[in-house]
Amino acid sequence: METLQIGKAKLTWLNGGVNFLDGGAMFGVVPKALWSKKYPQNDKNQIELRTDPILLQVDGKNYLIDSGMGKGKLSEKQLRNFGVLEESSIEQSLEKLGLTTGDIDAMLMTHLHFDHACGLTRPSEDGYVPVFENATIYTSDVEWNEMRNPNIRSINTYWEENWKSIQQQVSPFKNELQITDGLKMIHTGGHSDGHCIILFEDGEESFIHMADIMPTHGHQNKLWALAYDDYPVTSVHQKEKWMNYGYSKQAWYTFYHDAYYRAIKFDGEGKKIDEVERERYDYK
Repeated sequence: METLQIGKAKLTWLNGGVNFLDGGAMFGVVPKALWSKKYPQNDKNQIELRTDPILLQVDGKNYLIDSGMGKGKLSEKQLRNFGVLEESSIEQSLEKLGLTTGDIDAMLMTHLHFDHACGLTRPSEDGYVPVFENATIYTSDVEWNEMRNPNIRSINTYWEENWKSIQQQVSPFKNELQITDGLKMIHTGGHSDGHCIILFEDGEESFIHMADIMPTHGHQNKLWALAYDDYPVTSVHQKEKWMNYGYSKQAWYTFYHDAYYRAIKFDGEGKKIDEVERERYDYK
């Protein structure tokens, strides 16, 4: 498991699963001749995408950024359609660190699409039960409302089995939430109406988790938005705002979906000056 120390915060990437999605959908209106130079694709025009939660340890607390693909929740058809080759093994990742799901104090949910929220619950004899039984689950109130009341487009990604059994743990917020000293969740919209980013600052050290408005290093271009984005113009404006902010501070950018990099640091002009690569292996 890759780790990164940023100020007083320690980040560790857990194993949340992997899926393969159409590269054209992931890069929207950007021509393949351009995006294929930035991110590899297979012979089916699919790109590899991790769904790896980040364990964030700061001020004696254990936070988890998003929850992974889950395990035992997807049908054979869903596994095939979503290109899922590996489901989550979060419990095993935590065990290697001497932790259990009960040690997670809070879940920082950037949004609640199935590939981020399936790991919040697991199947049981009576339906579904929480995975992180002691955690407060933070998400924007806009996202939480749409999760429970999806529209004709979003009903395909906001699933009842991912929210019904954990609703007593959910603590929605408006606009911005201070989690602890230096750590914030900020509502941006864009990818979904309730989408959030995560900002951590400790003196001169910082990281920005852009979640799905910059899901991989290949999406660094401020104009490159996903076809999956509900509000792509908002994504572009929010990306521009937070890339400019991060560049000025030489902040780290961390990734949930990137199959090649866990984090990248850019200089004031957006040039890469440091990186944490993901250990690669072949899927059977």
